[in-house]
Amino acid sequence: MSNLNTDLHSLRVALLMPSVELGAYWKPVLHELKNICQQVTLYTARPWPGFDPTDPETAATVEVVGTMERITSSEQKTDYSGGYMKLSPQIVGRLLAYKPQAIVASGFSLWTILALLFKPLGGWRVVLAWESSSPNIDFRNSKLRLLQRRIVASFADTFITNSQGGADYLTEFVGVDRRNIQVRPYLVPDPNTLLRTSDNTTAADLDLQSPVFLFVGRIEERKGIHLLLQACNILHQQGCKFSLLIAGGGPKLAELTAYSQAHDLDDCVRWLGWVDYTQLGSYFRQADIFVFPSLEDTWGMVVMEAMSFGKPVLCSKWAGAYELIEEGKNGFICDPHDPVAMAALMRKSIDRPETIAPMGRAAKDTMAPHTPIASAKFLTEVSLKAIDRK
Repeated sequence: MSNLNTDLHSLRVALLMPSVELGAYWKPVLHELKNICQQVTLYTARPWPGFDPTDPETAATVEVVGTMERITSSEQKTDYSGGYMKLSPQIVGRLLAYKPQAIVASGFSLWTILALLFKPLGGWRVVLAWESSSPNIDFRNSKLRLLQRRIVASFADTFITNSQGGADYLTEFVGVDRRNIQVRPYLVPDPNTLLRTSDNTTAADLDLQSPVFLFVGRIEERKGIHLLLQACNILHQQGCKFSLLIAGGGPKLAELTAYSQAHDLDDCVRWLGWVDYTQLGSYFRQADIFVFPSLEDTWGMVVMEAMSFGKPVLCSKWAGAYELIEEGKNGFICDPHDPVAMAALMRKSIDRPETIAPMGRAAKDTMAPHTPIASAKFLTEVSLKAIDRK
């Protein structure tokens, strides 16, 4: 590490992230990376909502290259509907002009493949970032896709992943040497960003019954909100007093609000609609417990966001972020496919509200090492090690 300062003085890093549509949390990490490295640029085809290319800091660290289209046989063209991402090959010219020493490339996309193909010409090293593991992303039953990934992985210099589940997948199915995988959450939140702007209406204005449960996410089948509402209906029938805030929009919104009305849940379930990322902090603050009933999520960034505000989490076992949960200490792990069991876990906090605050403090302690500056240092160290790798 004696040459660290010299290395950092000239270090140029490129981040290939085809979509950061829900990735406003990258902004504080990029800011910290900029403070460490001489030059860092995030290339994307789909920036986050509110992305402002005229903002001086954004313009210096983010470049939009072409557009992204998901090619899939599914009607729902989401990140979890399989298929391929159609991306612009212009990324090659951008990289050759930029001349990075290290590239952190997300997943096995076309951009990752192009970065590896042109590695001899560009002279860069490639860190393959695998967010985590989930059924529709892994393609474990597709021999062709696994063969493709094995070939791509064989040319990468090193690997990072948020979770042990991600490392297990890379090792068992993609054939990566476990010693070449570093496991650490590199997708992390910044509470200050979540509190950057305020709205006229916050959870404090809604006259809520404690405890207050909160869900934040897209209103779609995969997120398991329909099962969460079933759990709420069970609690309602048991005469429990509580509130559930639901922040987000999506294709299932009308159907689920109709379910809520049909089962007389309007007194306890409040639909907030889409909330800007920089306004979410006020709702995290007012909530007592965060609920994440996802049926499939490679990671679940919002779990970390809630924990950073000192909120215990009722987390689905089908989300990669469940690895952060210590049962009964900073939250609970549930199977959302079983609404009865989920309701029982929610009732623990309803019946024993005195347990919520200690679990919230433990959740905040869990998040203490996972900050934007820690993530930036980790990405820098991984890049330097990839450059030094023989």
